[in-house]
Amino acid sequence: MKGQQRPGRPLPRVSVVIPVKDDARKLRQCLAALARQDVVAHEVIVVDNASSDDSASVAHAGGARVIAEPRVGIGIASAAGYDQTRCEVIARLDADSLPGPGWVAAVARQFAADSELDAVTGPARFNDGPAVLRRPAIFVYLVPYFVLTSLALGHAPLFGSNMAFRQSAWREVREGLHLEDWLVHDDVDLSFHLGIGHSVRFCPSIVVGISMRPFSDGGGLLRLRRGFHTIFLHWPDETPWRRIARRVRRGTRRWAGPRVG
Repeated sequence: MKGQQRPGRPLPRVSVVIPVKDDARKLRQCLAALARQDVVAHEVIVVDNASSDDSASVAHAGGARVIAEPRVGIGIASAAGYDQTRCEVIARLDADSLPGPGWVAAVARQFAADSELDAVTGPARFNDGPAVLRRPAIFVYLVPYFVLTSLALGHAPLFGSNMAFRQSAWREVREGLHLEDWLVHDDVDLSFHLGIGHSVRFCPSIVVGISMRPFSDGGGLLRLRRGFHTIFLHWPDETPWRRIARRVRRGTRRWAGPRVG
């Protein structure tokens, strides 16, 4: 049946892309977590975005393929990595992401189980900072992101610290992305462009750990500014009601409901 996994169908190969700038310590932990996967990624690509620390050396030592991208910007850096992938599925982590041992396998199973799935994303939990604040911080930081951005898009958004998509889908939308605009949230931009003609799914069982530093690095207002900038860059042509109407007309109704498993 179309869209379903055939018995015995192998898991697709996965490329993991990690953009990094001056984050060697967190990157070392992320790469160590990827080395402990139950199903190891076919390749890990670290994009060194003009780091002044030893991020590139850490990436090499961790077995990653290192790509240098001197133009500063997370969208540009991420795209440089995506463009160099060799696998059917591109998974994205940030340098401070800590995937559990089953993360790569869980991502691959989503695509193996559904041939019509183009992109999948999942939530995160905080793995540092005061333990008593970690769970409340999720409701302050991540829950509003998923809820409010879903309303702005008309479907679930991708979360850059924990997402994956087919290489074919990336190549279909790449030229329309706003990669040179440093104010753009690259994951939200990608969500806008994938979310009309492609199937995007939120899967709550695909979880990674992330750092609580968004609460301490002083970048909260900048993140908020970037979020509104990215949304308004696509409006009014990409308002949610217009997007939903286009999805219905195209017969793409498999959009963005949470899925367990």
